[in-house]
Amino acid sequence: MPSTSRRSFLASTGAAMLAFPAASAVFGRPMARSLDEKPAADLQWHDVQEWGLEGRGFADTKSYFDRLPARAEGVVRDAVWSLSRHSAGMMVRFRTDATTIHADHAVTSASLAMPHMPATGVSGLDLYARDTAGTWKWVAVTRPAAQEMKGEIVSGLNPGERDYAIYLPLYNGTSRLKIGLPSQAKFEPIAPRAEKPIVFYGTSITHGACASRPGMPHPAILGRRLNRPVINLGFSGNGRMEESVGRFLIELDPAVYVIDCLPNMNAAEVTANTVPIVKQLRAAHAGVPIVLVEDRSYPNSWIKKSQLDRNTTNRAALKQQYQQLLDAGTEHLHYIDGESLLGADRDDTTDGSHPSDLGFYRHADAMEPVLRAAMG
Repeated sequence: MPSTSRRSFLASTGAAMLAFPAASAVFGRPMARSLDEKPAADLQWHDVQEWGLEGRGFADTKSYFDRLPARAEGVVRDAVWSLSRHSAGMMVRFRTDATTIHADHAVTSASLAMPHMPATGVSGLDLYARDTAGTWKWVAVTRPAAQEMKGEIVSGLNPGERDYAIYLPLYNGTSRLKIGLPSQAKFEPIAPRAEKPIVFYGTSITHGACASRPGMPHPAILGRRLNRPVINLGFSGNGRMEESVGRFLIELDPAVYVIDCLPNMNAAEVTANTVPIVKQLRAAHAGVPIVLVEDRSYPNSWIKKSQLDRNTTNRAALKQQYQQLLDAGTEHLHYIDGESLLGADRDDTTDGSHPSDLGFYRHADAMEPVLRAAMG
């Protein structure tokens, strides 16, 4: 997608933070009753703010579920600020033996879905559980039908106590999330991990477009595979390696930075911005690895010269800046080739630009060995 088109992608959802209506809904249709027909007294509600979210890099946010601190408003561009109010990448964990799990969830925008991305990914909650071998596996996803939703996420779970994780909406803000469990069930909140996170700074692709569920973008997949917290600072149409964003990146204490902004930049911008942002990060964190990522190949670049030219010029610019940094003695700098991010079949995007779930899986496959090597 050309830079100007990508920068305007989702401007409406990023710019408008709307109040929610009075009517509530269960997950999938208007709510006339509790989905399991039990009175409210049979459930105990647990507010996730009481024990905390992973993926929340700053404590001093305007809303608890924002991705940048309140003081970023007026420092970063308005579009970046609006998009930072989406809860992309955030995840809450808890342990229970409940066989039914409910949620009381509200989002900030009435735009619950997009033409090429379902409401499950834009505004849904995505539930995972850890199996007996310690592997995180998918369980259920909500199907939002209104800004305020209260109902059952899943029922009929096998008996047993296990860890659960819920990923928050990718392209909507969250204003409330409570987890409801039967009153007799055990409940143990799991605090955010103290391990240093993987910090992603990028575009709509990092942000999560166009995953079917919040657990499917490559930052989330890699978080599960590498058993690391993840902070997702993808800003749809607005990942440009900007110094104003870098001011807040350096406040974090990551295991690795992943800089994946080329889809929103042209070759001149890549040439102008790559070295400055690497130097900005390196000045604050001398030993933290930095991974530079090329743009993924447009799937129709084999038949559209303009798309091939964009890939070619952007990659040449990034490689030149990467080599310049290496020649200057920059250490702990790594590189991911764009051709590796999607498949040779070119059948893994939703619209010729944004990955499908298959495309995100392939992104994770390409990035995983580089991140493992970078983090030692």
